Order: sequence, then structure tokens, then C-alpha cells
Amino acid sequence: MLTRLDRQFGGTPEGQEAEAILHACVHCGFCTAACPTYRLLGDERDGPRGRIYLIKSMMEGEAATGRTRLHLDRCLSCRACETACPSGVRYGRLADIARGIVERQAPRPWLERAKRRLLRLILPYPGRIAPWLGLARRLRPLLPRALQRKLPPAAAGAPWPPVRHARAMLALGGCVQPALAPAIDAAAARVLDRLGISLVRVPAGGCCGALSYHLGAHEEGLDFMRRNIDAWWPAIQAGAEAIVITASGCGVTVKEYGELLRHDPAYAQKAEKVSALARDLSEVIAAEDWRSLPAVRKRRIAFHSPCTLQHGQRLEGVVEALLQGLGFELTPVADAALCCGSAGTYSLLQPELSSRLLDDKLRNLQAGLPEVIATANIGCLVHLAAEAKVPVRHWVELLD
Repeated sequence: MLTRLDRQFGGTPEGQEAEAILHACVHCGFCTAACPTYRLLGDERDGPRGRIYLIKSMMEGEAATGRTRLHLDRCLSCRACETACPSGVRYGRLADIARGIVERQAPRPWLERAKRRLLRLILPYPGRIAPWLGLARRLRPLLPRALQRKLPPAAAGAPWPPVRHARAMLALGGCVQPALAPAIDAAAARVLDRLGISLVRVPAGGCCGALSYHLGAHEEGLDFMRRNIDAWWPAIQAGAEAIVITASGCGVTVKEYGELLRHDPAYAQKAEKVSALARDLSEVIAAEDWRSLPAVRKRRIAFHSPCTLQHGQRLEGVVEALLQGLGFELTPVADAALCCGSAGTYSLLQPELSSRLLDDKLRNLQAGLPEVIATANIGCLVHLAAEAKVPVRHWVELLD
């Protein structure tokens, strides 16, 4: 794709990166069939190719408008288009660059700004989420039905094995998951403990930075990334083998720290090292002698592979192979490559589209009459559980 960058972007790191991504696009349209929002709405501007044209126009000097913002807001950042693209167009990265520009050029109405600011003030901080969750649970009968369904029951903590093995890996502290489902990381620690690996919690760590970054607050997101790097660095220097992430959405972001901080002279090398050490939990277990784990009671499972796992990290089939190898029966799931509609804060900011995607996803997941739905990301888990007719669990809890 031929581009002529406006002088405000020419020579800037984000302009050069966007131009290189735009040049890779050949307008073929393979991405449109893979895009959930294009399939729902049938509008070229609500598919990757149309959004790329909008971004190109903006980078060439056409001012961003509310219409530009609308079509970018409707994008789930699921990256299914990247999996489908024969030219390797890095659409997800291009969309993130564009969102930062749109936030500057086309300011939102104050109510939208306030809503997004509130999400950024609460969700990345486990200590802030907990009291709000407690209040919401007490006021549950007064909440709108849609919010009632999304509110998970209180979850008790679970035992975490002591650090006792020569092999040690670091856990991502996270933000939403410790508040909503603290048992997930504890289950991961127990499974790894059986494989001879100690999973170590680092108290100073926290949110991976994805929430702020994907909402266009790039510097805020980068600060979360720097905070995690600082928290992990002493243990990395001491020989920690890997950084284990149980939420696939966070895993995509941590694996991209090196790229996102490459222009920061104080953090570029450290960020590159962190990204090299980052592993999804499924990668870690798959590389070990997992067949030594105890046999499981055979259960029928529908596995929902989050977009961040199959498209973002390109780990399609890894969890499925583990589950099947340990004795679970996986039911068939139609259109497994399509998003469930959770997509971070998308279900809160685009509830109508998110709900339609959820209905389609649950119809396909439940068609095989599973006993339980398993997934690999906390956002998908909470989103699916709000309407599912069977329990929804993180896959490592089933192994545990």
C-alpha cells in the first residue's frame, strides 16, 4: 500500500512503524471474513481492511473524527485478521498506534472520557477492585440485570505451595484476576509444583499494562510495564527460569514489552529480556514431562481458545493437546477462531456487539453438551460464565 505520511508523523517512531505496516497490506480482503465485527455489521469500515484505510487517511493528514473513533472502538483487537493475513500485516499494532493518535485528535465527549478514566483508575489495581466488588455484591439487587450477570460470586483464596525446588519461575501479579479468581494462579502453582517447578509470587508486580495501553493511554500503560520489569529484575538476575502468565491476554502484552519499550534507553534491554522469558502457562507445562501428572476423571469439555492465545500468541492447539493427553474429552466447537466478545474492556464499552458475539459463541460451545467450558483468560471466563448453562473454569483448575 502506497502511503504519503503527513509531516507531523514523518520521522517519528510511531509514524515510521505505522508506515511499514501499511506498506505490507495488499488489499486482498482475506481479513474481512475472519473479522467478527465485519461479519456482524457488514460494513467495510468495521473490518480490518476498512479500518486500515481510515488509519492511512489519518496518517496522511486527514483529521480524525468521531466516525474514525467509532470504527476503531468497534474493533475487538482479537487479531484474527493477522492469522488470516497472507502478507503478515501487523494490524493489532497499527490499531494501537492509531488509537493513541485518535485520542489526541478527536477528544471524546466528557461522559465517555469519564467512563474510560474510571476503568483505568480501578481495574488495573487489585486493591481498588476488591472494595468495589464487595460493594457491588451487597447492592446486587439494585444493579442493572446486565451487570448482575457479570458479577461473579466471591472467591476464596487457595493454598500456594512453598518455594522448594531448584527450578523457579516468576508469576505475573496481575490485576483483575487476583481479585475475581485468585484460585487460578494457586492452581497453576500446584500443578507446576508437581512438575518440580516453584512458581514465585513477586509482591511489587501488578497489571501488565494492557488495559491502559489498549484504551489509548500509552504512557500510563508503559509505566505499568516498567513497574513489572523493576519488580521482576532482581529475581531474573538471580536466575529465574521464566515468567509464567496464566491469563493469555496479559501474556500477549508481556511478550511485547521488548517491542513497546525499545525506544526507552533505561528499559529497552531489560524489556527485551523480560519478553524473552515470558511464557504462557500452557507452553511451560507442554515442555515438561506432563504425562507424569495423575490421570484425570474423564469429563466432556468445550475449550474456548481466547483470541489472545490462538491469534495473539499463536498457541492454537497447545492447551487442547494437554487436556486430551490427560484424559479429557473435547467436544467440537464451530467457528472456534471467532471472538467471544469479552476483549478486555470491550464488553463494558460496546455491550450490544459484545452480547451478540457472546450469544454466538455460547451456542457453539454448548452444542456438544459439555459438562464444563474451559478457557485460558480471565476476561473470557467471566464473560462466558455470565450466560453459560454449564460451569466455566480456567483449564489449569481442571488439571489441578
